[in-house]
Amino acid sequence: MRGIDPETGEFLGPSRSEQRREALDIRSLGEKLVALAPAHLAKLPIPEDLLEHIYDTQRITSHIAHKRQLQFLAKQMRRESDETLDAIRDAMEVGGDAARRETAILHKVETWRTRLLEDGDEALADLLSGFPSADRQHLRQLVRNAGEERRKNKPPHAFRELFRELRELLAQPEDEEDEG
Repeated sequence: MRGIDPETGEFLGPSRSEQRREALDIRSLGEKLVALAPAHLAKLPIPEDLLEHIYDTQRITSHIAHKRQLQFLAKQMRRESDETLDAIRDAMEVGGDAARRETAILHKVETWRTRLLEDGDEALADLLSGFPSADRQHLRQLVRNAGEERRKNKPPHAFRELFRELRELLAQPEDEEDEG
């Protein structure tokens, strides 16, 4: 609804320039999403129906058809709520809240892994007191295998597996606290 309010003299809606800037901003976000690898896209909070449109756009290689599909993707993205688009932008930003949380978790995981390898059972006991649902036996075996790998200069298979296990473990309590 365009026009001027007869009582206040103010414009009733956003100007065409504002609408165009917003549409171009959403289109550039769509271009960035299309340029991402599928593994990175899976980590972003993108609705499933929008994800299908992104994959369709990635598959099309003909220049004009790709451009047309990108416009269609932007149209579909404009139908999403502002909160959804802001969450996607934030997750894509290197300095965004999601990136900071992820970095903090990775630092925490790295600290625990180093502590487990250096202090052994004492550190494992501290970890299990904070995370009683953890599999004590599996973690102890991974710590022992990672130590063996280091001593024998073998590839760090258990070292990496320990990191993955700790990452899953440390990510769980935050989700549970949010629910409760």
